[in-house]
Amino acid sequence: MTTPVALITGGGSGIGAATARRLSRGGMRVVVADLDARSGAAVAAETGGLFVRLDVADPGGNHAAVAETISAYGRLDVAMFNAGIPGRCGLHDFTVEGYGETMRTDLDGVVYGIHACLPRFRAQGSGSIIVTSSLAGLTASPDIFYATAKHALIGLVRSAAMLLAGDGIRVNAVCPGLVDTPIIASFRAPLVEAGLRLADPEEVAAAVETILADDRTGLAWVVQADQPPTPAEFPAITLSGLEPSG
Repeated sequence: MTTPVALITGGGSGIGAATARRLSRGGMRVVVADLDARSGAAVAAETGGLFVRLDVADPGGNHAAVAETISAYGRLDVAMFNAGIPGRCGLHDFTVEGYGETMRTDLDGVVYGIHACLPRFRAQGSGSIIVTSSLAGLTASPDIFYATAKHALIGLVRSAAMLLAGDGIRVNAVCPGLVDTPIIASFRAPLVEAGLRLADPEEVAAAVETILADDRTGLAWVVQADQPPTPAEFPAITLSGLEPSG
């Protein structure tokens, strides 16, 4: 039986690292892609996988990561685009540089990653793409440009799922709430003091396994502490003029 292979961006810490460990325990080979060589290589060594240094904002780097995965293992079955950063600015302290850095990592990096893996998935007639969005992609958030990128990812996932279903490719989003990862380290204490529960990264990793085992596509799975992963509900909208006639 062929061993499936998963490529995980942002795999050196937090949700990415937890997912790499879980998928490895479940029998997958994992490729840990991360900008931080030390943490990424450590997770790859721990999981018996491959480390690839990757800046997701670099289109060529994404193609190289996929090529290294294929070279090492001969296949690619799962691509999880998980790398992300908090917003580097807001409306009150807006800078073109901060806005651009946020979008390059949180949105463009996912687009580049999907583009890089599609030729392999189309050639084999199968593949599962999981995009790490956020509850901030489904609700309002004070981190406005992080939320903007995460909302865009939901649109990307739902539209890509529609376009790629005929190729045998599934595309879904995982939308964690507050998770105890480095991305919230600077404001973790006030959250805890306010009585908010932080999910463990392992809970999100378990949700990823659930998504991979599910045959559906185009869903945004909400993950919060101590709750099972649940697909978000979107309104059904019919284009004007296409209502069924009497």
